[in-house]
Amino acid sequence: MTETLDMTVDFRATMSRLATGVSVITTCSGSTPIGMTASAVSALSLDPLQLLVCIGNHLYTRTAIAEHGRFAVNVLGEDSEHLARNFAVSKADKFAGVETFDDHGVPVLKDAIAAVVCDVAEALPGGDHTIFVGDARQWAHKANCRPLVHFAGGFGTLGAAH
Repeated sequence: MTETLDMTVDFRATMSRLATGVSVITTCSGSTPIGMTASAVSALSLDPLQLLVCIGNHLYTRTAIAEHGRFAVNVLGEDSEHLARNFAVSKADKFAGVETFDDHGVPVLKDAIAAVVCDVAEALPGGDHTIFVGDARQWAHKANCRPLVHFAGGFGTLGAAH
């Protein structure tokens, strides 16, 4: 057991050196907005237009996405660490004081620098996560914005553009 735990800790530390963008995944459970911070997000395909998100099987967001069949990926900008931290914790109303658009059946964060609304195309097993493949239905981005980045367990920003 200790060897497995040590391997898990070491693997996690190793993978934390892969800098990633920070997103908030949103969906609904009935009429209740649901959201969580995620870094396991990737573009998947241009034909059809798809992306993927990986959600821990133990998280309520995973159940809500599977039941609702639609989710949004909200890409956070460098000034949105407060949103990343807000949606990373378990609490009753993560959306209190957070402005959203609700035009597409799921909440989209007004402060996101980019957002993609997806219908679930597939839900695939991925160890202790579910890999949701999403068919992109709506998307938008703000020009000249810089992303919030996650690296080695902390949040940061990109250096100056050259």
